[in-house]
Amino acid sequence: MDIRNQRVCITGASSGIGEACAKAFAAAGCHLCLMARRKGRLEDLAVTLQRHHAVDVITFELDVRDRDAVSQLAHRLPSPWQHLDILINNAGLSRGLDPIHRASIDDWEEMIDTNVKGLLYVTHTLLQAMVQQGHGHVIHIGSIAGHEAYPGGSVYCATKHAVAAINRAMAMDLLGTGVRVSSVDPGMVETEFSLVRFHGDEKRAKGVYQGLQPLSPEDVADAVLFCATRPAHANVREMVLVPSAQASAVHSFRTPS
Repeated sequence: MDIRNQRVCITGASSGIGEACAKAFAAAGCHLCLMARRKGRLEDLAVTLQRHHAVDVITFELDVRDRDAVSQLAHRLPSPWQHLDILINNAGLSRGLDPIHRASIDDWEEMIDTNVKGLLYVTHTLLQAMVQQGHGHVIHIGSIAGHEAYPGGSVYCATKHAVAAINRAMAMDLLGTGVRVSSVDPGMVETEFSLVRFHGDEKRAKGVYQGLQPLSPEDVADAVLFCATRPAHANVREMVLVPSAQASAVHSFRTPS
């Protein structure tokens, strides 16, 4: 399906998978609404995309955990953006990898508020116009952690299982509305994910990917673009995308150093 000139909203667009999605959809001729907490990065990305692809790009400094700020989005969006074609729910994070009895409750709160509640706030605010116009596509960035659990990942895995459940229930809620729902669920992707998980510990973060080739953000963006470009009668409900060296959330093959 040709998606040129469609209007696409991407949360968490200032880096990693969100930034890669912005670049992929701009290259496909889409106009973009980019949202993230880091305003400077967003603005730099917007300038680059407008220059290279001649598309419209607007940016919003937004923390998806802020319910009031998200609820105002529908009123803050310029008129042409009141009716989006595609929403990519990418904002999310992981914090910590400690056993549940030693984990930080503050980390739990941040993951639940971002990965689950933030996703719901944004979806609720922007989905209603899609239903009214009779077409649209919501694409969640989930995780292999939404299909499996692993030691130290109890709450992160719980949030991504929640995203999987929301994705499946939304498909039922939206049946017959013309709005499609998809989820792209990656395994190991080399982004700032591990750096955030380990609270800025660069050495520990780099160790996550040693001895194997992880996915790149561009790999995931390509999968998201594939979902968005299926013909209107077809929908990719869930896609699990992992490196060739990864067989499960806890099983991977690493070349000895």
